Amino acid sequence: MSDTPSSRSGGSGAADVFGPSTVNAAVGGRPAILSLAIKEKAALYAAYMPYLKNGGVFVPTNRPYKLGDEVYLILTLMDDPTKYPIAGRVVWISPAGGTARTPGIGVHFPGDETGVAARRSIEIALGAAIKSGRPTHTI
Repeated sequence: MSDTPSSRSGGSGAADVFGPSTVNAAVGGRPAILSLAIKEKAALYAAYMPYLKNGGVFVPTNRPYKLGDEVYLILTLMDDPTKYPIAGRVVWISPAGGTARTPGIGVHFPGDETGVAARRSIEIALGAAIKSGRPTHTI
C-alpha cells in the first residue's frame, strides 16, 4: 500500500523530494514496514533528527502510530545506492490534519551497526548544513 503525502509547506509535493513512502500495517505484533527515499539535501536536512541519541529520521505518512511503536524502515539517501535497513521506534508524531506540519513520524535509529551507518552517512551528506538553524519537520 502506498502512503505518499500530497503536499508540503512551500507548495511542492513531498513525494518529489522524499520519494514514495510505502507502509504496511503491523500484523501479528510485527513492526510496520516503511520505505523512504530522500532525494535532495534540503529534504534530508528537514527529515534528520540529530538530537536523538542514535539519530533518527522523519518519515512522512498519514498512517496512525503511537509513541514507542516498532517500525522497520528501508532508507535510501540521495545518490547513495545503499539501502539502510533500520529497526527503529516511533519517537515523534505529527498527526494528519493536526497542524501545518507535514504529517508523519520520527523514527529513532537503533544503536546497532545499521543505525550507526545510516547516521554516519546522513551526517557526511549534510556536512556543515547540519548546524543550520532552519526549521525541520520536527523541531
